Amino acid sequence: MNTKQLLMSAAIGTASIFGLSSCGEKTEENTTSSNEKKVLVITAIPDEKISDQELKYQALADYLSKKLDITVELSVSKDYSAAVNRFANNEVQLVWFGGLTGVQARNKVEGAVAIAQGKADPNYKSYFIAHKDTGLEKSNEFPKEIADMTFTFGSTKSTSGRLMPTWFIKQATGQTPDEFFKKGVQFRKSGGHVATAEVVQSGTVQVGALSYKTYDKLVADGKIDPTVAKIIWETPSYADYNFTAHPSLDKTFGEGFVDKLQQALVECDDEKALGAINRKSIIKAKNSDFDGIVKVAKELGFIK
Repeated sequence: MNTKQLLMSAAIGTASIFGLSSCGEKTEENTTSSNEKKVLVITAIPDEKISDQELKYQALADYLSKKLDITVELSVSKDYSAAVNRFANNEVQLVWFGGLTGVQARNKVEGAVAIAQGKADPNYKSYFIAHKDTGLEKSNEFPKEIADMTFTFGSTKSTSGRLMPTWFIKQATGQTPDEFFKKGVQFRKSGGHVATAEVVQSGTVQVGALSYKTYDKLVADGKIDPTVAKIIWETPSYADYNFTAHPSLDKTFGEGFVDKLQQALVECDDEKALGAINRKSIIKAKNSDFDGIVKVAKELGFIK
């Protein structure tokens, strides 16, 4: 072997030590990097206390991990906007959104699709609740007398705790909430629908609007007394919550993965996993299911 051949042999040996292929690619490093990317990260809008949400959604992550034989991680989002922005940045790839945040997220990410929803979600509704000391009782008509009372929505980005109640207030009164409520409008910065129910029950705020599902669950769990925080009006129905999937999933896990993910969600009969979203079963969804939300959000100026 001449000097030139010895040098070439040594170079090839050195390349092998550092995991380089004959094309100059770091094969071992690329394999590790690829494995690291093969993680499905899920999150949800925080419409309840984050500590409660984290415990419940881990059950959903565990279910999907086992069902799909992949790594699924839960990453809690601090607020509604964070869930939307993290989805847009591909930091999370499957999100339990409300109707409005789902629309906002899909507007930001071309190819994002709503793939599943709870069986109750195509016909969702909001409750207006009032403290017993207001003297208000449940009515089929919108309670216009609440104009003189203190009032709170949930999050500013909530569909059932702000967007749709705003729509129905305007439909009933011809005024925006800011115009209608003489004492102004409050929002719950954390805790979402749970916080709304709690401040009305405590009497801190006289009236609030929130998700009917959350209220019913709080009553069933003995956390809210329906004779104290009383339902005074139910809105007409509308489409709301949904699982939205990021288009990067098919690139990461292979063509057709989003369809497999949709099927895994629809087939879920794990009570703990379903408990994460407070639903008894899951059905398929598609983007057009939320055209009504798009229309309302545009008319109210929530989206362009």
